[in-house]
Parts: sequence; structure tokens; C-alpha cells
Amino acid sequence: MVNIKVKKLTQTAKLPTRGSLAAAGYDLYADIQEDIVIAPHTTCMVSTGLSMEIPEGYFGAIFARSGLAAKEGLRPANCVGVCDSDYRGPYTVALHNDSDEPRTVSVQERIAQLVVMPYLPVEFSEAEELEDTQRGAGGFGSTGKQ
Repeated sequence: MVNIKVKKLTQTAKLPTRGSLAAAGYDLYADIQEDIVIAPHTTCMVSTGLSMEIPEGYFGAIFARSGLAAKEGLRPANCVGVCDSDYRGPYTVALHNDSDEPRTVSVQERIAQLVVMPYLPVEFSEAEELEDTQRGAGGFGSTGKQ
């Protein structure tokens, strides 16, 4: 098991938790002093009150919580946040309200989920030609056509 060091930046910050033993995502909580109302189609920065030390070779991916997105229309504004292993600043979620109604984020509410994922370091090299494939240059929706 990978150990992630977490620094609480406030007394009220809550460590990430997961809903079940097999859950890939760890819930992140709103470390706010009072409820925040997010107007329709606007974005608000919501702190978790945490900073983390993600091990080299991994990154923290911040995803929407499915219930919050489906029921309240709240999701990370950038859809998926990427927290690199060398980042040591506060984890803040830019929550966007996709609904037509104001939405309230409550103190200590679960606002997003963090999935720690490995990545492959790569190098890019310019090439004159690429190998042919059956798909070729077929773009959006091209693989579903007969």
C-alpha cells in the first residue's frame, strides 16, 4: 500500500476518506467556515484545507463525486484536476454549478474525490511518418461505422 503524507493547513480540515474498501476514490471535504452558495453557471474555489505529498511516479486526479454531480449539478470546473507529485500547495477544488439553480456547499461536505494514479514518463520525438493501423486517421465516431 502506498502511504500519502497529508498536512492539515487548518484545525478543521478533514483527511480524505473512502466509502468502501474497494472504492478507488477518496472523498475530499469542504474546509470552509460557513456554507457557500454557488450561483447558477458560476465557479467557486473551495478549499480542502490539506496539502499532500504524492509519491514520485503518481499524481492525484480530482474527479466529481457522482452523487453531487447528478443530484446537485456540481462538478470540478476543469472536469478532472491533476495534482503533480511535486506540488505541495493547498488542494482547492474549483466547483462549478452546471444547474439553473443556486447550490449550497455545506461545511465539511464531500465535494470531490481524489484518485491516486501512476503515470508513465515519456519522451516525444518528431517523425516524418507514423505506422499504419486499421483505423488510420478516422476521428470522432469513426470506429462505430460499419
